Amino acid sequence: MRPSPHHARRARGLLGALLTSLVSLAALLTTAPVAQADTTICQPFGTTTIQGRYVVQNNRWGTSATQCITATDSGFRITQADGSVPTNGAPKSYPSVYNGCHYTNCSPGTNLPAQLSTISSAPSSISYGFVNNAAYNASYDIWLDPTPRTDGVNRTEIMIWFNKVGSIQPIGSPVGNANVGGRDWQVWSGNNGGNDVLSFVAPSAISSWNFDVMDFARQAVSRGLAQNNWYLTSVQAGFEPWQNGAGLAVNSFSSTVNKGGSSGDPGTPGGSTACKVAYAASAWQGGFTADVTITNTGTSAVSGWKLGFTLPSGQQITNAWNANLSGSSGAVTASNVSHNGQLTAGGQATFGFQGTSSGTFTKPSGFNLNGTACTTA
Repeated sequence: MRPSPHHARRARGLLGALLTSLVSLAALLTTAPVAQADTTICQPFGTTTIQGRYVVQNNRWGTSATQCITATDSGFRITQADGSVPTNGAPKSYPSVYNGCHYTNCSPGTNLPAQLSTISSAPSSISYGFVNNAAYNASYDIWLDPTPRTDGVNRTEIMIWFNKVGSIQPIGSPVGNANVGGRDWQVWSGNNGGNDVLSFVAPSAISSWNFDVMDFARQAVSRGLAQNNWYLTSVQAGFEPWQNGAGLAVNSFSSTVNKGGSSGDPGTPGGSTACKVAYAASAWQGGFTADVTITNTGTSAVSGWKLGFTLPSGQQITNAWNANLSGSSGAVTASNVSHNGQLTAGGQATFGFQGTSSGTFTKPSGFNLNGTACTTA
């Protein structure tokens, strides 16, 4: 049947409108980015890249059961997590996103490995999504090694446990508590047969945080598990599931490594690190005060200082003056305030603190200035 003139005009009108829409759509496609679908990975060691700078890895190694993750533009989520392993052993996988190098796979544009002494700061942010019907930890891993290796297992692994669900625990045994990055942590130390492991366990779940990775690296140095001439090879955020795990997500992740230190001086503009420390303490039943004097015995100025030491068992700092403290018991790092950050050759800086104590009072056994051991007066 032939169309009436009215129907013909209507058809031509509809065709014209359709052509106009197609032209508009073509113009839009030439100017707007095309949305990319999320990438699902089920291969045990499959990887993909997000944001052009981070690697997302499935990293399933402890079970033959299927595990699938879906990488998003800002992180990833576990979409399938079959099977389980005993909670008194190793987890079944570590799906994660990372900056740096992992078994020769380096993230695009990374400046890792980098020697700790050359890193001024390493700001990072993380946001997690948790589930309850699983046994897992939400773990941020920091890997350190004496060499700038990009393959295999590093010498020391620092783990930050943002959350744990189920009857699981870190490698080794608890060795005390520490305040790092302004938060309190239970500290565990041990060895898994391949590398040393230093773990910081949050007393309650942390779903998101912005922090400096170097605060934790300095903890490893002060505890003798790394040295300032070692290398940071990668930082990784993800989950260690023992049972189930579907629905767990890294909602967002960022990692930057800023250079600006000098050899022997992590996180400061540089200068001599030869030093002497005098530690004058006054103790009484249940408490003490300490005055600490740092002397620069080198031949050049130090611009910005961090003094690391370990308080004996039973001692805890309650307040301090003329210094900023990271940690209140165990490994402690004191850093300069605005008016005493410059140590000329032969110059001194003094700070102090008050604390509580139990048992026989003793002094710290050693000090390091910007990572270099000091003599004691």
